[in-house]
Amino acid sequence: MNATANTFRVATYNIHKGVQGIGPARRLEIHNLGHAIEQLDADIVCLQEVRKMNRQGERHFARWPELPQADFLAPEGYTAVYETNAVTRHGEHGNALLTRWPVIRTTHQDISDHRFEQRGLLHVLIDVDGAPVHAIVVHLGLIKGSRVRQIARLREFIEREIPPDEAVLVAGDFNDWGARMRYAMNAMGMRDSSDLRGPPTLTYPSRLPVTQLDFIYARRLAPVACSVPRGPIWARMSDHLPLLTDFSLSNK
Repeated sequence: MNATANTFRVATYNIHKGVQGIGPARRLEIHNLGHAIEQLDADIVCLQEVRKMNRQGERHFARWPELPQADFLAPEGYTAVYETNAVTRHGEHGNALLTRWPVIRTTHQDISDHRFEQRGLLHVLIDVDGAPVHAIVVHLGLIKGSRVRQIARLREFIEREIPPDEAVLVAGDFNDWGARMRYAMNAMGMRDSSDLRGPPTLTYPSRLPVTQLDFIYARRLAPVACSVPRGPIWARMSDHLPLLTDFSLSNK
């Protein structure tokens, strides 16, 4: 485990498909992201906007990795789990989870609300030092009504697939300005890990963050610390900043 025998670290990070900038100024950041994710030293890393493959990127960037981005970003000794949410003209992208703990099983569910936004949830059951922990990676829609319906489908999934006495994490880009989905998450017994007394956990936009779009919610896990790394290097790699939370295994 990361900090103590009873504590482990979770990170969530929207990596913007490993590319930043517009037009001719586009630059490949996937190599820097690999170093950054390793420095986070998280036991579980939840990623959004991860590319499995992209033919346009391969043609444009000489150093485009041969591996899918999830496998490329996984530190040595980690398992990478990826599922596609969206198939595009040049490739596909989705959610991923990297972990240093054993993966027991994985599930994926399409939670798209309309044909213009392809969304999914990635469920990974992880053995955390002998305890089952269910990690769900999400990237919710841009429209409020879509997010409300997607949270309802998330609740149905949890009630159907996860025993009520087992620990659950839900992490990702909620696109939730003003944390309005917090009430619905609380109603299903999920606590916002950033709702601790401490520095603001603003994650977007990375260069001058004014809001939090990225969240880690948990059930039967106690958050003990939450933080957001900042600085020019982090601002450069993606339009989001990563969110980190240290948890203790608990029945809370």
